[in-house]
Amino acid sequence: MEATPRHILSLSGGKDSSALAIYMRDRQPDMEYVFCDTGKELPETYAYLDAVEAYLGKPIVRLNADRDFDHWHKLFDGFLPSPQMRWCTKLLKLKPFEVYVGDDVVYSYIAIRADEDRTGYISKKSNLRPVFPFKADGIKRDDVFRILRNSGLGLPPYYEWGRSRSGCFFCFFQQKIEWVRLLQRHPDLYEEAMHYETMNAEAGTPFTWTQGETLAELARPERVREIEREATARAERLRKNRRPQTLVQLWGGEDIPEIDPADSCLVCHK
Repeated sequence: MEATPRHILSLSGGKDSSALAIYMRDRQPDMEYVFCDTGKELPETYAYLDAVEAYLGKPIVRLNADRDFDHWHKLFDGFLPSPQMRWCTKLLKLKPFEVYVGDDVVYSYIAIRADEDRTGYISKKSNLRPVFPFKADGIKRDDVFRILRNSGLGLPPYYEWGRSRSGCFFCFFQQKIEWVRLLQRHPDLYEEAMHYETMNAEAGTPFTWTQGETLAELARPERVREIEREATARAERLRKNRRPQTLVQLWGGEDIPEIDPADSCLVCHK
């Protein structure tokens, strides 16, 4: 006889997975909540997860990889993770989750909305069975904002300073303006990200986080001003093309960009 299945929801610290946790709290009392902690998350992410945990009234289990980012960075001979080589996702996010699940039959709850045409990460493990409550119930982007607002939690605080995603503070999917905001908001974390590039250059493996320039080059005052001008111009173009107001816009969510699935780690940012 098959064992009683477990119900697990993996949070990223992003708006969608947090909204799904809130949405499922009373619908699935046996839910387990987990967070795969790379040890390189923003302090705002950790603080928000604490707030979500208090709202849920159940612990969010922090899953840590058995070997940290620095171990794997060294093992990959200084290759920084990139869109073409996402070893960070595989080894620091997916593997800890699958170890936690083990061989149990698990319904894995995934925060893909009804207005998104994608499936996210689907494990090849036969005992993991994906569930998409938002898709099933027609929950869209505006609804996610409503869920977060009504809970009293609001949005993850990193949105306030222009970051579009959760995940590691040195995520290679960041836009240039997000690197600028990290520099301004968390100069110590920017310095740490820059240190990885310095180590690589010294070792003869000149890999960088962002294409076309090093973080040292990006941090030059004239380059920062240029990136800020470009970001302002882009935002103005978006405002001119803005559709009629929705709940999201009325609540201030119109300035939070929707991440292109091709330019994101679906495990991290949801």
